[in-house]
Amino acid sequence: MQIQAEHVIKFVELVAARVKEQRDFLTQLDSAIGDADHGVNLDRGFTTVLSKLPSVADKDIGSILKTIGTTLVSTVGGASGPLYGTAFLRAGMATADRFELGPDDLVAALEAALEGIQTRGKSTRGEKTMIDAIAPAVDALKAARASGDDLVTAMRKAVAACEEGVKATIPMLATKGRASYLGERSIGHQDPGATSSLLMARAMLEIVEGIS
Repeated sequence: MQIQAEHVIKFVELVAARVKEQRDFLTQLDSAIGDADHGVNLDRGFTTVLSKLPSVADKDIGSILKTIGTTLVSTVGGASGPLYGTAFLRAGMATADRFELGPDDLVAALEAALEGIQTRGKSTRGEKTMIDAIAPAVDALKAARASGDDLVTAMRKAVAACEEGVKATIPMLATKGRASYLGERSIGHQDPGATSSLLMARAMLEIVEGIS
């Protein structure tokens, strides 16, 4: 299976649509432990990204991802802009000059994205952030590929791990970002960043299933 630039474009278009659909839900989650703007900010960012896609449609995958990253950094407020922007930028660096990606290239790009988020946010697992959804997904994807699963099967396992990661944020005490100011009151709420990460993981699975 080869992932081409057109598939990356479709993925981003699907993410933008899912974010718009779930904008109010994401904002509702953020209103409990944040600034009540996660959904609105992401929707604005990905709407702007959509306007940039025609200018990079004929470019390599790395260039497409870097454009998405810089756009998110410059248009999305709060922590999610720099974090998601950095994720796309790092993935773009890992796929520079590539017009096709194999399954293991995708794994490497996602590893680079996760590392970028961890470095930019100075955060790790267990702190009630998007990392608590993304890291288990990347781990599951790598493990599934190492055991010989095809990409579709591996991505399904990754999404399942991501879903469990999102649920696991509910009982966590937030120790990073705006939510950390709430202390014990952050317990019992689902993290909005982890939730938007799950939207993206599901969109990626949908695209991969469409290629197979």
